[in-house]
Amino acid sequence: MHALPRPSADYATLASDIKRWARELGFADAGIAGTDLAADESHLKHWLAEGHHGEMDYMARHGDKRSRPAELEPGTVRVITVRMDYVPPGTRNAWQVLEDPGAGYVARYALGRDYHKLMRNRLQRLAERIHAHVGDFGYRAFVDSAPVLEKALARNAGLGWIGKHTVLINRHAGSYFFLGELYTDLPLPVDAPASAHCGTCRRCIDICPTQAIVAPYRLDARRCISYLTIELRGSIPEELRAPMGNRIFGCDDCQLICPWNKFAQEATEPDFAPRHRLDGAKLVELFAWSEQEFLQRTEGMAIRRTGYEGWLRNIAVALGNAPASPEVRQALLARADHPSAIVREHVAWALARHSA
Repeated sequence: MHALPRPSADYATLASDIKRWARELGFADAGIAGTDLAADESHLKHWLAEGHHGEMDYMARHGDKRSRPAELEPGTVRVITVRMDYVPPGTRNAWQVLEDPGAGYVARYALGRDYHKLMRNRLQRLAERIHAHVGDFGYRAFVDSAPVLEKALARNAGLGWIGKHTVLINRHAGSYFFLGELYTDLPLPVDAPASAHCGTCRRCIDICPTQAIVAPYRLDARRCISYLTIELRGSIPEELRAPMGNRIFGCDDCQLICPWNKFAQEATEPDFAPRHRLDGAKLVELFAWSEQEFLQRTEGMAIRRTGYEGWLRNIAVALGNAPASPEVRQALLARADHPSAIVREHVAWALARHSA
């Protein structure tokens, strides 16, 4: 990206137009931030030094580019941040699924189509609208696809504050939304950063099944169920398996308990609707999927990220936590000789739980 000389423009009006265009394209909101993330860079370096990123080596791989937008994309002077709500109407109540030990809980963001491509396409269309208005300009779109401190940028753009669970919270819309960014060389006026409103509340810290929020605003990913069920490729630490309950892909507890989510908005994007009844499907049914069925049924979905081996590993743990029944035992025995050592290990653990 290289900043181009351009005639004087009314950037305040352009900023207002960009936010309106973003909403017309299906984004719930948009804001504009500068590129100074020095305080967040310090926080990130401390988090990495503590080893709280676990096996997510990519968090440290790009040096300071994550916290210095102009180093990641030269010429960047502003970041346009957008958000999109993701829980569609009609989705089964999350608490009901968590209280049904025979059902598998999938994080609400992952029930439908993967958001990455959808949001990136919308950001590209937003860039095209800007281009039609101002001519050539430098930009690059990101949706969780590069080293970007998206929550810090969104906070600085006024879209919300980073809660004690490290998730972004919007006072008018809770926290069930995706984020995306347009890095740009347009010197747009920036929005006021959002102020924090967690107060003395610590419900997210107290409810975490594995106590992964080790202090306010500090998450040890190595204990987080989202990390364990998605990012971790090997064995899930044995002491963390029972607390996982029936959560087979991600975890929402810290958001479900957050008082601000009484303001959560329903998604307007039909592609986010749950597929294959994954908002509360039975564990034994999901465990019976062949690899081909897994690949077919999760095509275009975030669940693909865990891989088939990880899928069976996660469900084996949930079956180990489910009430004992002939159906559960039979499902586990059917996978006891699985070719994957990881799957066999977790199936054996689950069977031992039921034998005990």
